[in-house]
Amino acid sequence: MRIHCKVVVIAVCLGLFLLFYFLGGNAADDPLLREVGGERQSQQQREEKEGEKKEKEKELDAKSPPSSPVLGRDVAAKFARKSHAGVGVRAAESPRGRKEAKAIINRGGNAKSKSRGNAARPLTRRSRVEEVMHLAVVACGSRLEETLTMIKSAILFSLKKIKFHIFAEDPLAPQFEEKLHQLPRSITARLQYSIYPISFSVGNADEWKKLFKPCAAQRLFLPVILKDVDSLLYVDTDVLFLRPMDDIWSLLKSFNRTQLAAMAPEHEVPKIGWYSRFARHPFYGVTGVNSGVMLMNLTRIRSTLFKNSMIPSGLSWEDLLHPLYQKYKNHITWGDQDLLNIIFHYNPECLFIFPCQWNYRPDHCMYGSNCKAAEEEGVSILHGNRGVYHDDKQPAFKVVYDAIRDFPFEDNMFQSLFYPIQTKFLDTVNTLCGRIPQVFLKQVEKTMRKMFEEKVVHHVRPHK
Repeated sequence: MRIHCKVVVIAVCLGLFLLFYFLGGNAADDPLLREVGGERQSQQQREEKEGEKKEKEKELDAKSPPSSPVLGRDVAAKFARKSHAGVGVRAAESPRGRKEAKAIINRGGNAKSKSRGNAARPLTRRSRVEEVMHLAVVACGSRLEETLTMIKSAILFSLKKIKFHIFAEDPLAPQFEEKLHQLPRSITARLQYSIYPISFSVGNADEWKKLFKPCAAQRLFLPVILKDVDSLLYVDTDVLFLRPMDDIWSLLKSFNRTQLAAMAPEHEVPKIGWYSRFARHPFYGVTGVNSGVMLMNLTRIRSTLFKNSMIPSGLSWEDLLHPLYQKYKNHITWGDQDLLNIIFHYNPECLFIFPCQWNYRPDHCMYGSNCKAAEEEGVSILHGNRGVYHDDKQPAFKVVYDAIRDFPFEDNMFQSLFYPIQTKFLDTVNTLCGRIPQVFLKQVEKTMRKMFEEKVVHHVRPHK
C-alpha cells in the first residue's frame, strides 16, 4: 500500500514538473509575458509584479524610438492584458490564447509604430522638388525658325527640366504655340513654357523697340516683368547649345555675394575689339562684354541700388534704365548691350565673367583663333551673330545650325546629328573658322557620349 502511494505521489510530481516545464518553455517565447506568474503565485505577488512591469514599460516607452522592437513588445503586452482581462491568466498562458494574442498584438503594434513613423517622415524622407532652369528669349520679325532651333538645342542636350520664357510679337505668338504643341510627348514632358507680349515698363515703347534690332531692348526689362523668377539665363535667338544648359546654370553657384549677372567678354584681344577702338561711352573692363548670353540672378538685381553718373545715391534697376538711355542715346551703337556695359562699368563688382567658350562667335575665329578656352574644351554655346547661320560667310557655323534644325527628335543622335556635322565640316576646312573643326565638335561628341551612358548604358546594366 505504501509503495502504491509512493508511486502515485511520484507520478503526480512528474506530471506537475512536465506541466511547469511546458508552460515555462512556451512563456520563454515572449520575454514580456514570461513574467506572468504560475498557478501558485499569490494574488499579492501578481499585483506587485504587475506594478513592476508597468514601471518598466513606462521607462522603455520613454527611451525606445517609434520603430524599435522593444516598443512593439510593450504595446503587445499592454494590448494582451486588456484583451484577456476577462478570460484570466490561464487563458492568456495557453498556447492557443498566446498565439491569438500575438496575432492581434502584432497588428496593433505595427499600427502604432506606423503612425509614429508617419509623424516623423516629413523630417527624414521629404522628397526633393526637382529644380527647373529658366531660359528667356526675345523673338520679333523673322526669328521664328531661329528661336525654335535654339529651343531644340537646349532640349536635346540638357538634363533638368527647362521653363522657357518666350517674348514674342503678336503675330509670332500663335506660331510658337502651334510648333511647340507639335513636339513629341517625350519632349514636352521635359519642358514648360510661357509666351509674353513685348512690353516696356518705362519710357516710350516705340523708342525701346527701335533701339537696336527689333525688340532687343526687351531683355533689359526681364527683372521687372518676371517678378516671380529668381534666376534666369537670357540668350539671343541665334544661340545654339552644344552641351547641357545645366552646366552654365551651375555657374550661379560661383557668384560671390555682390555678383548678380554673368557675361563673356566682347573680345579676347583689345587691339581688334570694337569697344576698345570705337566706343564713345563707358564700358566694362578692357574689351567690354557681350550680352547675347547673360546669366542673371533677378532677385539680386531687383534689390540692388546701382551706382551711376547721374545720381550719387544710386538707383534701382527699373529707375535706372530710362535716364541712362536718355543720357547716352546719341552715343550708343549696339543699343541695349551698350547700356549694360555702361551699368557694369560703374558697378564692376556686380559682374561675373565666364570664358568665351560660353559665347563663341565668328569674332573668335574669323581673324584667327583667339578663344583659348574653346580650343581646350570645345565650344559650349555657339552664337551665330552677323547672320552667319543664313549665308555662306562662315560655313562652319551654318553646318552646325542646319544639322540641329533638321535633326528629327528621337532619332539616333550619333547617326543623325554628330556624323552629318562631322562629314560636312570637310567642306569648310578652307575657311578660318572651319580649319579648327575640333573646336566645334569636341563638346557635341562629349555631351552625346554622356547622354548615351546616362540613358542607355546605365539602364541596361544588370543590377548586382
